[in-house]
Amino acid sequence: QVQLVESGGTLVQAGGSLRLSCARSGTIFRTESMGWYRQAPGKQRESVAIINTGGFTVYADSVKGRFTISRDNAKNTMYLQMDALKPEDTAVYYCNVRGATIASWGPARDYWGQGTQVTVSS
Repeated sequence: QVQLVESGGTLVQAGGSLRLSCARSGTIFRTESMGWYRQAPGKQRESVAIINTGGFTVYADSVKGRFTISRDNAKNTMYLQMDALKPEDTAVYYCNVRGATIASWGPARDYWGQGTQVTVSS
């Protein structure tokens, strides 16, 4: 079974930096996308950064120029480098992988981590 575990979230002052990590276990035969999402209190979950096969990335407008998504396939780990943090970045951050776990030709589904809290103080 595929499992994702996030780490790195903490309390940080505005303007500071954090790096979140997402460690994956289990087998995914075909990965369609990987990324980071976040959910603030009272708001819907939103995409933050997505990375596809080949390293092609897409960022939310609110984090462009400040956040960087990356992956290390050898370590089965994905990262989110967050710089110049703002109070509005405060949220629970979730790791996501969309892929097929039955076979390479099989159906894809979303896998999620438990989330890690990032709190940015004013």
